Amino acid sequence: MKFRVERDALTTAVTWTAKSLPTRPSVPVLAGALLSVNDGALTISGFDYEISSQVTVNVEADAPGTALVSGRLLAEIVKALPAKPVEFAAVDGHAEITCGSARFTLPTMPVEDYPALPAMPGAVGTIPADVFATAVSQVAVAAGRDDTLPTMTGVQVEMIGTSLALLATDRYRMAVRELDWAPDDDDINLTMLIPAKALSDTARSFGPAGGDVTIAMPQEGGTGLVGFSAQNRHTTSRVLDGQLPKLRSLLPTAYNAKLRVTAAELVEVSRRVALVAERDTRIQLRIDSEGLVVEAGGTEDAKASEAMDCEYDGEPMTVAFNSQYLLDGLSAINAPTAVLSFTDPMKPVVLTGAAPGEDDEVQEIEGYKYLLQPLRFES
Repeated sequence: MKFRVERDALTTAVTWTAKSLPTRPSVPVLAGALLSVNDGALTISGFDYEISSQVTVNVEADAPGTALVSGRLLAEIVKALPAKPVEFAAVDGHAEITCGSARFTLPTMPVEDYPALPAMPGAVGTIPADVFATAVSQVAVAAGRDDTLPTMTGVQVEMIGTSLALLATDRYRMAVRELDWAPDDDDINLTMLIPAKALSDTARSFGPAGGDVTIAMPQEGGTGLVGFSAQNRHTTSRVLDGQLPKLRSLLPTAYNAKLRVTAAELVEVSRRVALVAERDTRIQLRIDSEGLVVEAGGTEDAKASEAMDCEYDGEPMTVAFNSQYLLDGLSAINAPTAVLSFTDPMKPVVLTGAAPGEDDEVQEIEGYKYLLQPLRFES
């Protein structure tokens, strides 16, 4: 195998593939990037039995063939090469990389030991890449990280006609994002639970590329495998067993109080008062018609508080949250104004975003809700 390619194109492709490779593979070949040249195109693949990735780059091919080399090492090498065309040749159990006067020799691994990549399922619809990336980032923040509860580590994707919903929870908070998409069949009605990390990595890598992301899954019920493709990139992921509980039933239908506050300012103040507390320690919000006071306490009587302007409709109350969970939600709403809707100081609070609408009147942004369970505290 021998080909010639521009450094930047190779760097982008190899780096994208290497991100999905395992750091501690169960077998050595899974740490490899599989390079295949055919008909003037280079395909770089990675697979760890759960996630597969493939990217195609146009090259000047002198000889077709296949080679398997360490993916992460190859990524580090190509990123460090000078801005000149790269020549790659695989012969006699090693690969040679030449760029200007720089030359590297890498051992290759046996291609015959590399597992076959899963086939991409059939396409079921498309969604703009930037919208997809934003929606996934908003929801995945609420997914669990405890592998002993695998269902909670996923993002549930629900496709009903032209509506697509993403849901996640770790039992202490919940996020729901509803948006439109373009299904191939308007009668589609499918639900799948995708590992949050895999979905986040995919959305984050596809978002900056622009265009549309094609969602693919088996037509017989959507179990086992899900695929995503955009431009010259393709990735698949296993699907988790089971489904999340009926999370929407946890959303209140009416509220007794609402707080509106500048989101960026609340983030800044919360981080500042949390300096006296350990990570994930609670932050208290004391709210009344006079304004909002954000408080935190730490060890050895360390305390901090700061007052803020706000708009508040309701009876005075004090509510406490896990500081990191609150900050995650404030970042996820992606809006200038944060709206916290309350039924009771000890019942779940709904956090949404708001922005100026017509006549500069602040209006809540539909489609995203972040539900957060308050913490108990001593008054």
